[in-house]
Amino acid sequence: MSSLFTIRTAEPRQYTSFEFGRTLRSCGVLASMGSVADCYDNAMAESFFATLKTELVYTRSWPSRHELEMEVFSYIEGFYNPRRRHSRLGNVSPDTYEKIHRESPTDIEVSGR
Repeated sequence: MSSLFTIRTAEPRQYTSFEFGRTLRSCGVLASMGSVADCYDNAMAESFFATLKTELVYTRSWPSRHELEMEVFSYIEGFYNPRRRHSRLGNVSPDTYEKIHRESPTDIEVSGR
């Protein structure tokens, strides 16, 4: 059984240091990161969270954390994945993209990098 976990360091330069990488490898841990100073590092996740904040989180005040959590779930599963079109996916929703990809994996082309 494998375990997934995230390691956070106090300083970003520690995460990219040779010694830190060597320590991770000696423990059997594979670091997941982009290149140093790579404009694509984390870009998709950053874009998603910026959209989530703009389209949902910052639109009103939330009386409780629980209510916000429920609304975030509804936004992702009820709108973002099934209906919101994405230019990087050829202007289809993530759900539609996955359905097309499952049916014909060689006929899909993702725009971008």
